[in-house]
Amino acid sequence: MRPELTRRTVLGMIAGSAAATVTGVSAGTAHAAVPASPGVTYTNTIAEQRADPHIYKHTDGFYYFTATVPEYDRIVLRRATTIQGLTSATETTIWTKHASGAMGAHIWAPEIHFIDGKWYIYFAAGDADNVWRIRPYVLECTAANPITGTWTEKGRIALPLDTFSLDSTTFVVNSTRYLAWAQNDPAVGTGTNLYIARMSSPWAITGTPVMISRPTASWETGGGATVNEGPAVIQRNGKVFLTFSASATDANYCMGMLTASASADLLSASSWSKTANPVFASNAATSQYGPGHNQFTVSEDGKSDILVYHDRSYKDISGDPLRDPNRRTRVQKIYWKADGTPDFGIPVADGLTPIRLSSYNFPDRFIRHWDFRAKIEPNVSPLADSQFRVVAGLAGTGTVSLESANFPGYFLRHKNYEVWVEKNDGTSLFASDASFTARAGLADSAGVSYESYNLPGRYIRHYDYLLYVRALSTATDRADATFHIQ
Repeated sequence: MRPELTRRTVLGMIAGSAAATVTGVSAGTAHAAVPASPGVTYTNTIAEQRADPHIYKHTDGFYYFTATVPEYDRIVLRRATTIQGLTSATETTIWTKHASGAMGAHIWAPEIHFIDGKWYIYFAAGDADNVWRIRPYVLECTAANPITGTWTEKGRIALPLDTFSLDSTTFVVNSTRYLAWAQNDPAVGTGTNLYIARMSSPWAITGTPVMISRPTASWETGGGATVNEGPAVIQRNGKVFLTFSASATDANYCMGMLTASASADLLSASSWSKTANPVFASNAATSQYGPGHNQFTVSEDGKSDILVYHDRSYKDISGDPLRDPNRRTRVQKIYWKADGTPDFGIPVADGLTPIRLSSYNFPDRFIRHWDFRAKIEPNVSPLADSQFRVVAGLAGTGTVSLESANFPGYFLRHKNYEVWVEKNDGTSLFASDASFTARAGLADSAGVSYESYNLPGRYIRHYDYLLYVRALSTATDRADATFHIQ
């Protein structure tokens, strides 16, 4: 806790007539509107042995999902009305590699896009007699349903440099369609760089491609691989964020990010700035290794941005990582920092994804742990300090427990009426202290309040920004004990 003013002082300042100038504030109590991006959860893994995933939400109400299969021999597609539904959705092979010649091997990283009323799949493929002669290709489908429709080959995307190239993706900024991809340029050196060009059609570029990133940092060259690949674009508040994957496809694999203004010349390398460090990387605590080759989709209500990526659940791989089939498709919610940049956090543990809890009367503050003490703070970094998985209560009987995202096995629990994040020691006392009954928010029924299981009548509430379990009597007390799920 670092603010100079106490919570009580702040509440006093906004009391009375001054409160009328703050949206949703009544005398003495700051009132948070329901978050614009309410909490959404999924259960990972979405699909086993499916790498380089791409999930697209279409206007027909379906999510369409394609990914690389470990045999590298075909393109598959499935659809469902929910992201979670993709796990059990029927998978259809919509195209198979050629028996000879081009598009005969290493069928990698398919993406499905809907452009000008038609479906397109971008993918990379090698030749049957030269499997590493990998180039980008495009399929087209004019049917409303791309799973049952007929796909035709539009051929290879012709690039000025005829070298190893893959991972094509397409996006539109200010009505101009671009292609971004990874490619080797022998004049630059080994490995792959990132390029961008305008498109003249869904299967052709125009003008001279521009290199916007090359792997130079240690996190881009891990595992003996000099790699920038798998570009993906998300746009927000006049900014274009292009994530990419770097290093070998083992536990070194990670995500970096380029940023440009949407009003800048995207074909100028100087318009793009690269993060100094990875924005998403392996995490031993959650047992997630080599996260990357991501794309983006949106939640079912359209209010949350969702990160789609692959990783493995183990670090050590025998032999060539490309021959290890166990990269799997996962999803988790993206949060946005106050400066407008995305915060991807950490690859969360398998199972239910976590949520965040914002204060009802201090809406920019989230429950987080700091030196294992629970408090509310704004601008939480690292993000995972403010993420908790809502699981079945350790004490049972219809309760819930809140498990730390970055310290699995650690839970919010009360001790001497203070709230801490501590490791479950297996005792019945810990189970009781770490179990709560989730109630409709005491100050706002759209929120949530957590009543102690073994101290009924006492709720988790903040006081001078620290969390306690206390009995409540005033409107301020009830506001302090109400949180919104994000």
